[in-house]
Amino acid sequence: MDARRSTRTLLAGLATAALLAGSAGAASAAGASPGAKPAGDGARALCKREPKIDKRVDRALKRLDAGKGRRGSVARLQQRVDNAKKAGHTEIATFLQGRLDHRVSLKRTLEERQKDLAGVKTWCEKNDGGKAAG
Repeated sequence: MDARRSTRTLLAGLATAALLAGSAGAASAAGASPGAKPAGDGARALCKREPKIDKRVDRALKRLDAGKGRRGSVARLQQRVDNAKKAGHTEIATFLQGRLDHRVSLKRTLEERQKDLAGVKTWCEKNDGGKAAG
């Protein structure tokens, strides 16, 4: 059950990262005919969703930065890697180290997305929530 929850958490974080990477316009183009080009850049939709995206990214980062007592945190997984190495469980330590490396890279990606989202928020405030952009 623990593996399912951590996988679900990681998948939610990856979904957030994918959403921030530019898939905002994909939802509006999904119902269009094949080969149709998007009408715009999806600025209005992104401005509308920005607060929710910001909350999700913040929540994911908070979990990753939590201490050893919090599931999904980098510190907890690092402790598990250390425990496996100390017990001589090389294969387990190798597997967990791969997960730890991925989790650390996810944290860096989410921190970058959080900075990018701050720029989006500023842009949205200056452009009437994307309405002024066209």
